[in-house]
Amino acid sequence: MKILVTGAVGFIGSHTAERLQKMGHEVVGVDNFNDYYSLELKQLNEKALNEKGITVLKLDLREITDINKLPKDINYIFHYAAQPGISSTSTFEDYFTNNVIATKKLIDYALQLDDLKLLVNIGTSSIYGLEATFPEDVAPKPASHYGVTKLTAEQLVLQKSREQQFKSCSLRLYSVIGPRERPEKMYTKLIACGLNGEAFPLYEGSDKHLRSFTYVGDIVDGVVSVIGNEDKVNGEIINLGTEVEHTTQDGIDAVEKVLGKPIKINIIAKRAGDQLRTKANIDKARKLLNYNPKTTLLESVEKQVEWYKANF
Repeated sequence: MKILVTGAVGFIGSHTAERLQKMGHEVVGVDNFNDYYSLELKQLNEKALNEKGITVLKLDLREITDINKLPKDINYIFHYAAQPGISSTSTFEDYFTNNVIATKKLIDYALQLDDLKLLVNIGTSSIYGLEATFPEDVAPKPASHYGVTKLTAEQLVLQKSREQQFKSCSLRLYSVIGPRERPEKMYTKLIACGLNGEAFPLYEGSDKHLRSFTYVGDIVDGVVSVIGNEDKVNGEIINLGTEVEHTTQDGIDAVEKVLGKPIKINIIAKRAGDQLRTKANIDKARKLLNYNPKTTLLESVEKQVEWYKANF
């Protein structure tokens, strides 16, 4: 098939594009290369995709008014493009335009495709709110602009399934770690601080926060497993992550073990909207997609440290 991946030079989007290409599909990426974080990493990811024959179009979905800017013969869409995370530097308009308006523009484009088999929205556990341990049918209570706008995007996509205009589903991802993780995210920052002898900024009390840290390869396993299961997943919301929980302190300990040295810690003020606990309830993913993540936290950190040392 010919598959479009939005946010293709991002962390998980780039891994997904590579996996799809390895599976024999023709992959076209789209990314707006915004400067939310260092363009160096995005360009590094783009180079890796280009070397595998994957084209990345530099386009901003918010500004697309002409279908001719995107391929007309797309069979599948994986929609990663978004304003990510909880950030003091991102405005509500950043979240709204990148997560809601861009998704609406993508839907308008998808409606014009003649042979679209499925539009896969990449959602987030932040939709659930401060505690994310629930099955997919629990009422969402997002506690951040990020969570609110990602919930809106998810519902815009699923609306088209309900209207039977095209098949769609939404995959709610939990905390993902591994090679290419964004520079402001916990593990990349921990590794950088450990290697450079700098202090890691730890939000007060967050050392006790619980997370289900899932290796990016295990997440991509779940994402691409929707292929061939279009009827099963149509109109569905599906959690993807691991049921294994670790504290932030466990994560710090794992990085210190792999690096073989302690990391300095600088306690800073708490962050509003930060989740206290995430534990992926993946019963539905197991049932519909035979999903079974296996990579341990320590194995994930080892792979991420190896990637970081090789590139930075």
